[in-house]
Amino acid sequence: MCILGLGLIGGSLMRDLHARGERVYGFTLHSARGARREGFDVSNSVEEVLRRAEDERALVVVAVPMRAAAGVLDQVAEYAPSCWVTDVVSVKQPVYDLIVERGMEARYVGGHPMAGTEFSGWTASQEGLFAGAAWAVTYDYAREHPDDASWAELFTTVCRLASVVGAEAVPVSVGRHDEAVARVSHLPHVIAEALALVGDRGGTLAQSLSAGSFRGATRVASTAPELVQNMCETNAESLVPVLDEYIARLQSARDALAATPPSMQELAESGHRAHLRMAARKGARRESVSPVKISSRPVMRVHPGAAGWVTQLTQIESLGGRVEVF
Repeated sequence: MCILGLGLIGGSLMRDLHARGERVYGFTLHSARGARREGFDVSNSVEEVLRRAEDERALVVVAVPMRAAAGVLDQVAEYAPSCWVTDVVSVKQPVYDLIVERGMEARYVGGHPMAGTEFSGWTASQEGLFAGAAWAVTYDYAREHPDDASWAELFTTVCRLASVVGAEAVPVSVGRHDEAVARVSHLPHVIAEALALVGDRGGTLAQSLSAGSFRGATRVASTAPELVQNMCETNAESLVPVLDEYIARLQSARDALAATPPSMQELAESGHRAHLRMAARKGARRESVSPVKISSRPVMRVHPGAAGWVTQLTQIESLGGRVEVF
């Protein structure tokens, strides 16, 4: 495998694959020397690694921010025109649009591991980051080309990649993926940033009195601003309606608290019930936002390319379940 971009996600993927004896090499502009000192096969020349990937028919994993994806895909098209491609970018529709523009959809399967921390860069990468996490795997191309055997093999490969690093493949369409992550990944960043600002306006007294609830709710506000911008701006089409829904909830709570007598009952009770539902389904691992507990997540075995396999994927997606390929 050839990984382009060795930040938190790409770097962690390289560490996991290397630890499991997989043949993996990669490209990064900023930490190649440090990665090589740790014993990893890393270059600061994207042309070099892509030409090597083309010679070796490697799976190319695009692990750069969305703002850099177009340029990197152009380089993949130029230097590795026959390689299979996947990615780990946090939005899927914009990436798929770039793929279609370049006529690469027959050799692309989108991916997004739902794991991470508030830190970034190669030095933040770690083994075991993906253990127990959901790994979204897109299948839009198969809806129109269910009999494409080569693409079915690529889908299998990406699912197995997720499995090798301890994650669980969850089939998704690009549109539904982006709406879902707007709710559970990108909106929390917006909330955390705004809450940090409100808390900060309380000055040193508010800081002295802040406790675990405030620290937990604002944890992801420590993420590098450019990463938050990249996530939220590239998914604005899905994020804005979700943000409207959240604001409406806040406005309703504000009106109830401003009433005589003030009331927090409706939001507290309904929010608590929603939390219990989410807690019953989420993965046991803290960093994962996998929607269903490993022991109870619906599992369906699928033979990619077999009759009706795309219909099976749609059913699994509707359940938020995982897919095992054979």
